[in-house]
Amino acid sequence: MERRVVVAGWGQITQPKELNTTPHDPMGLMHKASRRAAEMMTSSAVLKNLDGIMTIRTLSHHYTSPARQLAGKLSATPNFTHVSGIGGNSPQTMINIAAGMIARNELDSVLIAGAEAYVQRNKNSKKLESALFRGIPEDYAGDDLIGSTSLEIQHGIEHPIQGFPLFETALWAASGLDLQPYLMKIGKMWSEFSKTTANHPYAWSKTMRTPEEIITPGPANRPVAFPYTKFMNSFVTVDQGAAIILMSEETAKKYPQKNRQPVYFLGGGYAQDRQRFMIEKSDFTSSPPLKIAVEKALTRSCMSLESLDCFDLYSCFPCAVSIAKKMIGIKDDDIRPLTLTGGLGFFGGPGNNYSLHGVATLAEKISIGEKSNGLVTALGWFMHKHAAGVYGSKPSKGEFKDHDVTDQKNCFAGDDPIIIKDQINGPGTIETYTIIYSMDQKPSYAVLYGKTRDNFRFIARTQSHPDIFKQLTSENRVGQKVNISFNSSRNMNIADLI
Repeated sequence: MERRVVVAGWGQITQPKELNTTPHDPMGLMHKASRRAAEMMTSSAVLKNLDGIMTIRTLSHHYTSPARQLAGKLSATPNFTHVSGIGGNSPQTMINIAAGMIARNELDSVLIAGAEAYVQRNKNSKKLESALFRGIPEDYAGDDLIGSTSLEIQHGIEHPIQGFPLFETALWAASGLDLQPYLMKIGKMWSEFSKTTANHPYAWSKTMRTPEEIITPGPANRPVAFPYTKFMNSFVTVDQGAAIILMSEETAKKYPQKNRQPVYFLGGGYAQDRQRFMIEKSDFTSSPPLKIAVEKALTRSCMSLESLDCFDLYSCFPCAVSIAKKMIGIKDDDIRPLTLTGGLGFFGGPGNNYSLHGVATLAEKISIGEKSNGLVTALGWFMHKHAAGVYGSKPSKGEFKDHDVTDQKNCFAGDDPIIIKDQINGPGTIETYTIIYSMDQKPSYAVLYGKTRDNFRFIARTQSHPDIFKQLTSENRVGQKVNISFNSSRNMNIADLI
């Protein structure tokens, strides 16, 4: 018989930027978050008796064996330890795996913890433009360190701050709106996210932002990559940690919590896009694996979309939320919360570990009766890997005993990758684009993705000219024709607008 799985404890910690004490490194933050999770269960012995410890791979600091190291700090001797790969999907993916192992009676109690410590407290340290992977060693073996192809990197698309705006430009084109009304629409959504953050005890930022503040470039809100300003980006340089303890229902009953409802894991799902990289995608406004992952989670939990009280949709950038709404079927006039934390742009985006904060926050709300259930989604890289989980105050009749095994064996969704042509000479059509800005707020270069006349995918830069930047930002140029020529000296395609 399948065993029920309970989120028995959870803890979060945010280490403020200004400190009078020695700051914790990520391991120290994981340790404190784990202790807080155990304190909820009113037992110090719970950590020592853990069967398993899983840690989310830390990006700001390298540890050779983080799960084992955390076990040592907790005086635990788990039979099972595991470290995730790279990707924001990792926390929910690990929860899905741990829940399956508990349901199959392979484990009885599992701690899942993660943290980042990105704040540079040495004022003499050089500020890094992208500190995302500063804790990953050069000999890291996983291919998940790579988010873009060498062709994309050559043309200037490598990191999320450069890639996700490409989704937004395509969504803008699909909306049929002029730029300002479209920006105001997503600015209003992001403003609501900031209001949620202002009331979260573990949020990095407590400042509520108006739509106008969010979408208007300025000294404190520089343009990063069109159409995004700084306030539309994930806030990565934070010190935050979270931990949850999963248990079988029988074991969790040994640690009763007064005046709190139980929190059940009801079902999860995982899927990967066959079109892994941005340049391979046939549609920049959708994500088939996201849809599949959520459908799996809902089916396994015997829940319908309409029966859910709330969501914590992965919110690295506005486009991620917009595409999730489209894929899941959440309408614009739906009054249910889309975020419980405020998202990565305001609450904080601690590397791979954001969604563990989402789960911990949802668990807290369910336990005190504020919500009866909810859905958490999480994604890795450019909408490549997706995980979803459903949680509630009452057990369901669904089965998920082998869901993690099934998903790992058959994880791919969507169409095969688009065929790419590296060197282009001839006409093409724009499908999406972005403009990358320098730190002084001036346009640096523009990158176009599109199709050739014979239906091959291309990537190209434009000439770096103010008139071209103005054309690309004054109105949406998706669908416009371009002439492309391969520049051998720069080893890139150069596109001229027609």
